[in-house]
Amino acid sequence: MPRLFTALEIPRNAAMSLSLLRGGLPGARWIDVENYHITLRFIGDIDNRTADEVVERLDRIERPEFQMHLTGTGAFGSKKPHSVWAGVSTPPELFALQAEIERICQRLGLPADPRKFTPHVTLARLRASRVEDVVGYLAGRGGFHTNPFTVSRFVLLSSRDSIGGGPYVTEEVFPLYERSLGLPLDEHSSNGLL
Repeated sequence: MPRLFTALEIPRNAAMSLSLLRGGLPGARWIDVENYHITLRFIGDIDNRTADEVVERLDRIERPEFQMHLTGTGAFGSKKPHSVWAGVSTPPELFALQAEIERICQRLGLPADPRKFTPHVTLARLRASRVEDVVGYLAGRGGFHTNPFTVSRFVLLSSRDSIGGGPYVTEEVFPLYERSLGLPLDEHSSNGLL
């Protein structure tokens, strides 16, 4: 069974802005643009029955769409940096959605995620990058931000055995409802056919 996780997709315009942050950091393995995402909850390797239960429960989530944007850059691993990332604005709807997904996973018997939820988009994984190189890279990109975009769905992604960074496969899509209608979005409403 592939590794599963829930995530928010990055719209094309924001992904293209992120791609401009690539380069200029020795030892960085840059994430492919099509694999940019914001992880909501890492689920891991689970059996098919549990995966079906997760999908069934996630499909019941009724949350409104919301606006957010990407802003700033940073790194994980202060003494030995292991990745660089772009930051995310933190609307309360994002944290409410993530918390509901976490509760669902725990109710299904999955262990609690030991890490505090820190929304971000991983830009690169680092191998033997020097701290001063990372500091210099971040200093030159601290003013990064994108225009706001609407989050109208979240997805269940899978990854095959790799060192991280993709390729990812969208296994399921879960719409959020449009605030003005109070109904889940579908392919017709996103095309203006309602």
